[in-house]
Amino acid sequence: MTMYLQNLLQYCARNSLIVEGKICHAQIIRGGLWIDTLTSNMLINMYCKCGLLEPARQVFDKMPERSLVSWNTMIGAYTQNGKSDEALTLFVEMEREQSPMNEFTLSSVLCACAAKSAIFECKQLHAFAIKKAIDSNVYVGTALLDVYSKCNFMREASWVFESLEEKSDVTWSSMIAGYVRNELYEEALRLYHRGQVVGLEQNKFTLSSIFSACAGLGALNEGNQVHAILFKAGFGANIYVASSLIDMYAKCGAITEAYAVFSDQESKNIVSWNAMISGFSKHGRCLEAMVLFEKMQQTGLFPNEVTYVSVLSACGHMGLVEEGRKYFDVMVKTHNIPQNVLHYSCLVDILGRAGLVQDAYDVIKTMPFEATAAMWGSLLASCRNFRNPELAEIAAKHLFELEPNNAGNHVLLSNIYAANKNWKKVAESRLLLKDSEAIKDRGKSWIEIKGKVHSFMVGEREHPQIAEIYFKLDRLMEEMEKLDYKVEIAHDLHDVDESKKMLLLRHHSEKLAFAFGIISLPPGAPVRIMKNLRICGDCHNFMKFASIITRREIIVRDLNRFHHFSNGKCSCGDFW
Repeated sequence: MTMYLQNLLQYCARNSLIVEGKICHAQIIRGGLWIDTLTSNMLINMYCKCGLLEPARQVFDKMPERSLVSWNTMIGAYTQNGKSDEALTLFVEMEREQSPMNEFTLSSVLCACAAKSAIFECKQLHAFAIKKAIDSNVYVGTALLDVYSKCNFMREASWVFESLEEKSDVTWSSMIAGYVRNELYEEALRLYHRGQVVGLEQNKFTLSSIFSACAGLGALNEGNQVHAILFKAGFGANIYVASSLIDMYAKCGAITEAYAVFSDQESKNIVSWNAMISGFSKHGRCLEAMVLFEKMQQTGLFPNEVTYVSVLSACGHMGLVEEGRKYFDVMVKTHNIPQNVLHYSCLVDILGRAGLVQDAYDVIKTMPFEATAAMWGSLLASCRNFRNPELAEIAAKHLFELEPNNAGNHVLLSNIYAANKNWKKVAESRLLLKDSEAIKDRGKSWIEIKGKVHSFMVGEREHPQIAEIYFKLDRLMEEMEKLDYKVEIAHDLHDVDESKKMLLLRHHSEKLAFAFGIISLPPGAPVRIMKNLRICGDCHNFMKFASIITRREIIVRDLNRFHHFSNGKCSCGDFW
């Protein structure tokens, strides 16, 4: 009878048959079999597999004797069902009772720590693992590095990874994902290459992470190579990997390739559609984004809050105010999706970019959320573009409170004063910046050549080919001047003479990256440049002339969007 009920419980657990499982439970109680540890463990497992943690815990608490399996099953169930606090509490109880534990116990508890970013508890458990001499176990080590990476302690995560003599494919995937999560993309790619050397088995998790790393760096060549590995490994049909691939191509400036991958997908879910709509939006292809938005609904899929963020962003990039307002209203009225803070941020951006700065401010004042730094930053940028120092001061005041260490806000306010020739206010704002000890992000551009990423700062001197780069840039400038190109010194707002302004603008990082691209790439090949800040007006004009002279397509990804330059024109229509 006992064995029959045990087999039946295992069958119910495998197939989530809760009614039949409860009937078995009743028979176990009637027969007095609940005192048997193995039978109770199977009951706990059955309830946990059916997602019923409370009855599982009731069985656990009534057990006269608990084995290690009992504790591990209950702690693991809490962790897998997002009950991190309960898992940690039960582990403490287990330790107090001096019950024996193993690597599976500790790895489950560490997973609970990862879910709630509990770094203090993680360090305690790490010390405990060392004390019990199980810190080198592959399951414990993988769980440890996962917690450290999710808590942004990458040095500790790397130390754990390197100290493990045995590493599973999950260990490698977790470490690569940790680097990507913390935006350490080059480290992720280096580790991936190390894994390839030792025969790391390709899986969908590793490939998705690597596509994200390529997207972050704009490393298109690397992404192309991993795309080939993807098909060789047989994961091309996986929806989530394909969505990562679409996102990678879009973020590397290859929107045509992104759409080709999207079109080839036999099965598409909301993630796939969102990735493609977002890609069109970032490339300023608003019409395509809107068409895809309608096509998605024709297939029977409804947009979600992420979809609407992309569509609203597309309207912002193209200055489509009325369309933006329409989508903002439709999401509630038609699809019953409540507007969140990101949607309001998009609306503020749409209005501000179109010059409706006061309307944007009114939205901030009346919305049911506290304004974020992104909203105030968008308003401040709009005040710069449309010369509104009064609202700029209001936006800047909020930004100084929300982002006390961001020097960029001080600089932007100073530039607004400079554009209005208010040098007294410029001096005051720069003094305030100096006193605040805030840090300014330096402008940086990078370009991938033959699988290697080359970075440039304004006035770069460290690159091994810098003399050749400056020489090429000078020759380009000479040819452009024949076409009436002039350095637009209005885009340099330093209080210095015109010759100094011209020199500063001449050596902006994206110009240096472009010159290096011309030197390094074959004739006619497109030049793809990534930049961490918004492209300035003079560099934007430079790229238009450069596309004529070099007869190349130039793709620049700045902080906000993509610019495709060809035959003297930009895809943004000079609206960015």
